[in-house]
Amino acid sequence: MTTQMEMQQKLEALREKETVRILAMESSCDETACAIIENGRKIVSSVIFSQVDTHALYGGVVPEIASRAHVDACDRVIDQALKEAGMTFGDVDALACTYGPGLVGALLTGVNCMKGLSYTTRLPLVPVNHIEGHVSANFLTTQDLEPPFICLVVSGGHSHLVRVNDYGDYTLLGQTVDDAAGEAFDKAARVLGLNYPGGPLLSKLAEGGNDTYLTLPHPHPDGRYDFSFSGLKTAFLNACHKMDQKGEELPKADLAASFEKAVVDTLCERAMLALKDSGLNTLCLAGGVSANKRLRTQMEQLAKKRHFRLCMPELWLCTDNAAMIGSAAYYRLRKGELAGLDLNAVPALSLV
Repeated sequence: MTTQMEMQQKLEALREKETVRILAMESSCDETACAIIENGRKIVSSVIFSQVDTHALYGGVVPEIASRAHVDACDRVIDQALKEAGMTFGDVDALACTYGPGLVGALLTGVNCMKGLSYTTRLPLVPVNHIEGHVSANFLTTQDLEPPFICLVVSGGHSHLVRVNDYGDYTLLGQTVDDAAGEAFDKAARVLGLNYPGGPLLSKLAEGGNDTYLTLPHPHPDGRYDFSFSGLKTAFLNACHKMDQKGEELPKADLAASFEKAVVDTLCERAMLALKDSGLNTLCLAGGVSANKRLRTQMEQLAKKRHFRLCMPELWLCTDNAAMIGSAAYYRLRKGELAGLDLNAVPALSLV
């Protein structure tokens, strides 16, 4: 029997199985993570090895260092995830991995690790889009959540407004035409002298600031649901540089609060527009920036005022993790999607 035939038979059996456990790996950037997820909704175990302290020395992620760290960590996080679950590979029904988007070396490490496991354990392998993983993190926090709904995906590399029509079926409504929201946060943080990761540090600094100190532009790109953060970021940088050139001390908390307000206002405005036009009543947040305290608070206020359902992942599920990959993989598996041993990393993989 060929491996392909064997995997197809296992796939058909799993699509009918009542309880399916998937061991998933995430390695798209600077976290090496492994989790075991049951039926796309229950977290059996989750392990995350972060490289933040290492890359903080360089002010950002160094791809080669990240790849080497993934190589060292892959076996350890897999072993730990199995140990925490009290399982062996014999208790696992399928494997999953992120194959894009992300850093090519980091992705290849996880992909090749899981292809090797699939070959040796004879377990089917499910390929997962990293962005779909972020969307699926909501299924782990909100157990009764079902499509269709609108999802605002905001991270260091992505700012998308997506209509989730069904599991694995998406319509891209809008996206950033330049910088992503998380990228804009990081660049603004750098100007204020904050270390990596800049976004969370800027948000913490902003908590004690006056958000009306600096008036920033509110870009409106041509696309009805599109975002633009480049002009806003440039205006902020110019304002800081002018103060610096005049020898003025930067009111960092006020500047951080003003910048954060401008970004969050833009995200909320576009999300509200998309939700209203869609006729749907559920909005989900996803991605690293969805952990932002101001964004979550402002969205909660809007949900109360406008009477829509707001779903947000737990804070640890907003940043990169393997639990979200395992959730997305379950629904891909139900659709009959598997990867062969020829699976490759796709650094610029799109969701739609």
